[in-house]
Amino acid sequence: MPNDPEEKKRVLARVRRIRGQCEALERALDSGAACGPVLQQIAAVRGAINGLMAEVLEAYIREEFPAPGEGVDVRQHELLGLVRSYLK
Repeated sequence: MPNDPEEKKRVLARVRRIRGQCEALERALDSGAACGPVLQQIAAVRGAINGLMAEVLEAYIREEFPAPGEGVDVRQHELLGLVRSYLK
């Protein structure tokens, strides 16, 4: 979990948005909505979860594997780029 207060606030906001998306999906399924919109909502939830995973994982990498010296180490930066591309 991100320790930085701003990152933590951002992650919690994402979780709240995801909760809202899941509740909307539940309402759509409960009301018998057409498959197309339901599938779009499922894809949106999956994308939001992937974004959350990327953000938390990036924070973990930055916090647990600090770059030596000042700034972000090139290898750390490459790893973050790989994580971002994988989770898209």
